[in-house]
This record gives sequence, C-alpha cells and structure tokens, in this order.
Amino acid sequence: MGAQIREYRQRIRSVSATKKITRAMELMAASRVVRAQQAVRAATPYAQALTKAASAVATFSDEDHPLTSEKPDVKRAAVLVIAADRGLAGGYNANVLKEGERLTTRLREEGKEVVPYLVGRRAVSYYSFRKREYAAEWTGFTEKPTFEDAREIGERLVADFLKDTDTEAGVDEVHVVFTRFVSMVTQEPTVVRLLPLEVVESEEDTSDEELYPLYEFEPNAEELLDTLLPRYVSSRIFACLLSASASELAARQRAMKSATDNAEELIKKYTRLANQARQAEITQEISEIVGGATALADSK
Repeated sequence: MGAQIREYRQRIRSVSATKKITRAMELMAASRVVRAQQAVRAATPYAQALTKAASAVATFSDEDHPLTSEKPDVKRAAVLVIAADRGLAGGYNANVLKEGERLTTRLREEGKEVVPYLVGRRAVSYYSFRKREYAAEWTGFTEKPTFEDAREIGERLVADFLKDTDTEAGVDEVHVVFTRFVSMVTQEPTVVRLLPLEVVESEEDTSDEELYPLYEFEPNAEELLDTLLPRYVSSRIFACLLSASASELAARQRAMKSATDNAEELIKKYTRLANQARQAEITQEISEIVGGATALADSK
C-alpha cells in the first residue's frame, strides 16, 4: 500500500512539472500571437498600395508580361507548403500537410509533375521521412517571418517560373498552401495560385473604392511591370507567411491550454487516488490494531 502511495505522489510531481511547462508555453504563444496580428495589420497598407499599383499597370497597359501569361501546355507545377518549425501546435502542421497532399494528388490527376518547395522544419521532416524529393527549403523563421524571407522565397519561385521547362528545370505554375488566420479559434488550410499572376484586390470593403484614373507610364509599362510584379509576388508570399505565423501561434496557445487543463485533471485524479490509498492504509492499520487487541484479550 505504501508503494502505491509513493507511485501516485511521483505521478503528481511529474504531471505538475509538465503543467508548468505547458502553462509557460501557453502564455508565450498568447503574447506572440498578438504581435503576429499586429504585424499582419502593419503590412496591410503596403500590400494594398502595391496591389493597387500593380492592378493599375496591368489594367491600363497592353504589355504581355511573362508573370501574367498563361502557358499553353502546363507540365510542371510548383507547390509551396508553409508549415511550422516546431510542433506542439495541435493539428496545425498535420492539416496544412494534408491540404498539400490533396493539392498534389489533384495536380497529378491533371497530368502535371509536382515540384515541392518547403517552408518550416516540420514540412522538411515530413518529406525527408518519406524520402520524397523537393526543390528547396526555408526554415528558422516561421514564428516571426520578415519581408526578406518572403523576398528570398519569391525570387526563387519567380526565377524557376521564368525558366523554360523543356530545356531547364523550370515550372509552369506556382501554388501556395498555407493556413489562413480567421480568428483565435478558426484557422483554415488554404490553397492559392501564385503564378501566373492574377492581381487580386484586397478583401477589405471596397464599396467606396474610387475608380482608377488614366495613367501615363514613365519610363514604360514593361519596366514598371518588371519592377512591380516580383515585389507583388513577394508581398503575397509575405502575407501568407504572416497569416501562417498567427495561425501557428493561435493553434499552439489552444493546444497548450488544453494540455494544461488535462494536467490539472490528472493531478486531481492522482490526488484523489492517493488519498483513497492512504485512507485504505489507515483503515488497514486500525483493523490490525483492533484485531491484535481482540486476539490478546481472548487469549487472556
């Protein structure tokens, strides 16, 4: 009986230590997700202005830019999968990787060769464990991405997109799989086609949006598109990274809160079992004393 009590107390100490860790991780994620949301809001004005500029140039010029031109025969499709560097975020990584698998299956059914590009150590380990090849990887910044990270990814994707797939290892289209941040409770795995470019408007309310004025391009529309569209690609990738970062932190906060609550329940359970074992031990000791006294009395 004493050994059982010691086992319960050891389990209580172990679960209590785990609870302290999960509680600390929950608080850290809660503070970081606020900063991630602020980063999303801070990047929105630049993204909106760049979108408006790119839309204006694309609308009022007759230039047929390589980044906006549909290729007649799509042979190879790039899939950029944005996962996390760390786990302990519930189903965050599993959901985005499953969405990537669904997209890969659909593209292969369309007769396209899929070329993966990976962001996050979890995505890299997922493909490495299954011995799958991928074109490039970027890790170490998923919780706090910067525009430089997005630019590096965008430059690689644009460069591969501009290559000829017949003579070089290029791609004909680019898709991005990431987790869109909706709220602290809801995060949705999302797929967007990045290249060929479709200049999209902001999701903000545009009921009072002004009409575009007529533009004259200096030096010319082609050079402006060469400058704007790669930046627009990087801007969209940066928006995906920021949304994925906020989603990762929100998912980690929920997962750690659930783990902390489960630890509290286990502590209550083991405390109750230890008390019951202790009461049973005391009862047994009393019964032995009474039985011994009764036997001694009977013998006299």
